[in-house]
Amino acid sequence: MKLGLQLGYWSAHPPSNHAELVAAAEETGFDAVFTAEAWGSDAYTPLAWWGRETSRVRLGTSVVQLSARTPTACAMAALTLDHLSGGRHILGLGVSGPQVVEGWYGATFPRPLARTREYIDILRQVWARQAPVSSAGPHYPLPRTGADTTGLGKALKPIVHPLRADIPIMLGAEGPHNVALAAEIGDGWLPIFYSPRLAPMYNEWLDEGFARPTARRGRADFEICATAPVVITDDRAATFELMKPYLALYLGGMGAQDTNFHANLYRRMGYAQVVDDITKLFRGDRKDEAAKIIPDELVEDTAIVGDLSYVGEQIAKWEAAGVTMMLVSGNSRDDVQRLAQLTHHSRQVTS
Repeated sequence: MKLGLQLGYWSAHPPSNHAELVAAAEETGFDAVFTAEAWGSDAYTPLAWWGRETSRVRLGTSVVQLSARTPTACAMAALTLDHLSGGRHILGLGVSGPQVVEGWYGATFPRPLARTREYIDILRQVWARQAPVSSAGPHYPLPRTGADTTGLGKALKPIVHPLRADIPIMLGAEGPHNVALAAEIGDGWLPIFYSPRLAPMYNEWLDEGFARPTARRGRADFEICATAPVVITDDRAATFELMKPYLALYLGGMGAQDTNFHANLYRRMGYAQVVDDITKLFRGDRKDEAAKIIPDELVEDTAIVGDLSYVGEQIAKWEAAGVTMMLVSGNSRDDVQRLAQLTHHSRQVTS
């Protein structure tokens, strides 16, 4: 099992200790460091800023939002960071949701699967640099033509020769069709709420993608990098209480009341009534009550909380379910160092 450090996106202010966390991850054997974006800080600037002091860890986005950049702008950012890092970049992509796409970026959300497929095709054309980039697709036509253009657009190749012609792409996906698409056209999957209990269901979705004639990879060389809230503690109850407001936000407050991909995922886990109750309370401005009704078992389904022995056992279960990397967070250098012990401990458990 590999470990990735999930720095996420910023809250109200820039974090003060991320350089320290990244340095600790580099020193203690983490495989990668990931950043994210929502509608505040972007993913690339912090990754380049803090990653400049590293030489070994891979530098990933989990995730970059498709609508934040045109495909060629995203390809430029990726090839630039890949050069600066000596070929250590991982591009994690996600479609986000209609509230962000249409409300923040002013783009249209429908047909996310088709948009993703077209977007990734253009990325790989840029990095391959075999011919001028073109796309006949309806979402990102290149060159753009039509009555509202000058007609002077020209298909171009990137000026810079990419360091790698095939930078790894991982998709943040939650629903069955998106997960199958990740297996078909991606190099990995970035689930935000992963439950080993549902591994058989996930495997069906992944196998559908692997079986398609256009699939790039198979199970053996496909990465599953799951965000995993991992807390080493002797007070499980107190930790669960701290996690519940975060879950209440994602289950009850993200997206629209009837279009929340995170909520739909937990409904598939068997928590439909709980999710409906959380949503009603959260959107009724009763956020504290929404958090309080979350049962411990819902938290535990997608998190690992306990003493070192218990955590090691659970990591082994996640690995057996197919996870190849766990994306974990820490608040201090000591946290990162303790988390680095986890893979060693899980190997002892399975040996």
